[in-house]
Amino acid sequence: MPFKLTILGCNSAIPTVEKHPTAQLLNANERFFLIDCGEGTQIRLKEYQLNFQRINHIFISHLHGDHYFGLIGLISSMHLLGRNKGLHIYAYQELKAIIDLQLSASNTELNYPLFFHPISETNEQILYEDEKICISNVILNHTIKCSGFIFKEKKSKRKIIKEIIEQYNIPFDKYNGIKEGADWIADNGEIIKNKVITRENTPVHSYAFCTDTIYNEALIEKIKGIDLLYHEATFKKDFADRAKETGHSTTYEAATIAKKSAVKNLLIGHFSQRYKNIDELFIEAKATFKNTRLAESGLVLDFNKLNK
Repeated sequence: MPFKLTILGCNSAIPTVEKHPTAQLLNANERFFLIDCGEGTQIRLKEYQLNFQRINHIFISHLHGDHYFGLIGLISSMHLLGRNKGLHIYAYQELKAIIDLQLSASNTELNYPLFFHPISETNEQILYEDEKICISNVILNHTIKCSGFIFKEKKSKRKIIKEIIEQYNIPFDKYNGIKEGADWIADNGEIIKNKVITRENTPVHSYAFCTDTIYNEALIEKIKGIDLLYHEATFKKDFADRAKETGHSTTYEAATIAKKSAVKNLLIGHFSQRYKNIDELFIEAKATFKNTRLAESGLVLDFNKLNK
């Protein structure tokens, strides 16, 4: 099953022609989750031939414009194109008032239900959960309240090895228990271990989105061992004072968090427009954490291939 991340934008506050504000689309087993929605997000979705009507859940980290100014345009386009299924938005409470005002000012009554789920200012909690994935928030340390998001697939049941199941004449009504890890006791009393009659299913994946935060070691235990960490790296390490002053991180700090939390891969983004050549930031981060990648608009990361 697919688990893919598409970068729609990865720049900091001011967009450029080549680089766009923060937005990402995560395809988790054909569930499409939009993470932040900077200006122009719907254009990027069209550019990369991603059907935005398939997005049912949107997560907004905080209320600086480069992370949500594209939201009302996307909501409006969904409406104009005849959407009728519900849309869920997870964000700080103030965003609901902003959306309500924008819809009211344009006398727009949406064709579809819009569900708003406020994020707690003080607690980290599960925001969305179904049988295949669990999504929670993690509080970041920025100049205003800000949350990151952790996406974790749930472990799938084990796969039955058909020829061995048939060999032991195991009845169909026992399959469910065996998929969940049960052993089988044969007619002669022999215990057939579960690992003999089943195999592991598709490996589960995990992703942590941590944008707009100063260096924060409180994150380390919360993202321990994650497959892919997106961590902002607005500045090079010689601008550490500026980073702290503006509530951001440097390349070195992002890489240090990745290293201390033993994540498998690091993706850096949210680059200051001062850097014309962002390879400079990549080189710095990679010097501290080898498995570093550079976010670029249009980049697609397939989690099934990340560690190969």
